[in-house]
Amino acid sequence: MNIKKSILAAALAAGLFGAAHADLTVGVVLPLTGPASGLGIPVKNQIALWPKSIAGENLKVVVLDDATDPTTGVKDTQRLVTEDKVDVIIGSAATPVAIPMADVAAESGTVQLAASPAGLPPGKDKWTFRLPQSNDVMAYAVVQHMKSQKVKTIGFLGYTDAYGELWLKALSAEAEKNGMKIAATERFGRADTSVTAQVLKLTSANPDAILIVASGSGAGMPQKAVMERGFKGKVYQTHAAATQDLMRTAGKDAEGTFVVSGPATVAEQLPDAHPSKKAAVDFVQQYEKAYGPGSRNQFAGHGADALTVLEKAVPIALKKGKPGTPEFRAALRDAMETMGRTVLAHGVLNWTPDNHWGYTNETGVMLKVVGGQFKVEQPQ
Repeated sequence: MNIKKSILAAALAAGLFGAAHADLTVGVVLPLTGPASGLGIPVKNQIALWPKSIAGENLKVVVLDDATDPTTGVKDTQRLVTEDKVDVIIGSAATPVAIPMADVAAESGTVQLAASPAGLPPGKDKWTFRLPQSNDVMAYAVVQHMKSQKVKTIGFLGYTDAYGELWLKALSAEAEKNGMKIAATERFGRADTSVTAQVLKLTSANPDAILIVASGSGAGMPQKAVMERGFKGKVYQTHAAATQDLMRTAGKDAEGTFVVSGPATVAEQLPDAHPSKKAAVDFVQQYEKAYGPGSRNQFAGHGADALTVLEKAVPIALKKGKPGTPEFRAALRDAMETMGRTVLAHGVLNWTPDNHWGYTNETGVMLKVVGGQFKVEQPQ
């Protein structure tokens, strides 16, 4: 009897009585330290609230810190695909890191869910899908709001990296369409501690509005610099600044600033008819129950949306392969391209083989800092 039991146990272990159950492995590369840590930590916090399984498959999550450094991010991604054999990669939340990660994801045939609006050349994003809204979509919302505020000239103060460059391109195109002029352009590094010289040049151009392109806690320093120079025009920030870090680092100088965001950050303020209201409220309630009132932000919302995407795409992919195999990874990519309209906390997504951004121009919500809190300025 003992011999029979041993043989049966060995057979089961070898998978002779059915396929062995493989974990669904998700690799996560985020800036948990460095200048963009204020973006990565909320994503990690939300992922920590994920369930233990998806579509009946045990979920294994491997989280690595890219330290807001592209070289580290690439090394982390290489480790995930070679050592951990991940089925999907989430990250980075820092655009300059997410872009080179895409090459590793493509070479290994692994889906990348970028947590930043990473711009890639046409045809280079076969394996990369974006969880944030594109800069083009958000620039549309910003310029439409500027138009309502009678803005004619714009000053640009943004990062020297890919995030700043992509925003400058998107803003310039939308401004031109709407008869606005970019009066002055100034750039600064993520690690810079002062932008006094740049702000002096911008304010001397006397634009009607200034758009600051920065992220997380890094958005506070240029915000304070602009306000301390006595600028009387409108000040705008991008969706990378839609976190409480803006108010924490800029204090009273953040008051009155307009910030574009996805709908998740203002869930309760959305009209009942808004398609994302339920998903956004669910996200906020779960996140703030775990991390405290007011802790929600744009990036934590991407962590919730990634789960929604996987819960929809994984069951489709399982029909063609098991986790841990190239067949499953390819099927997962195909599922994301064909799963159709998907309601997220951050808007309505519809990825296609030709569009790995998915969001429409109706996505961006304009917020205003009022009393240290985000308030919907232009209901969507």
